[in-house]
Amino acid sequence: MKKTSFIEDLRSYSAQELDQRLVDAKKELFNLRFQNATNQLENTARIREVRRNIARIETVITQKANA
Repeated sequence: MKKTSFIEDLRSYSAQELDQRLVDAKKELFNLRFQNATNQLENTARIREVRRNIARIETVITQKANA
């Protein structure tokens, strides 16, 4: 998914949906880190992608709070 369409999708969500997406992304990041530590993770670039998605979600949450 392109990052611009991902951000546009995030902006259309409500605050509760954004919070849920954030929780889900953090769980996914935890699982990816766990897999990486046990040498089961094949695509290590996914960790970076999820971290950046978390930052994008937090940015949209902050923008909505300030608006």
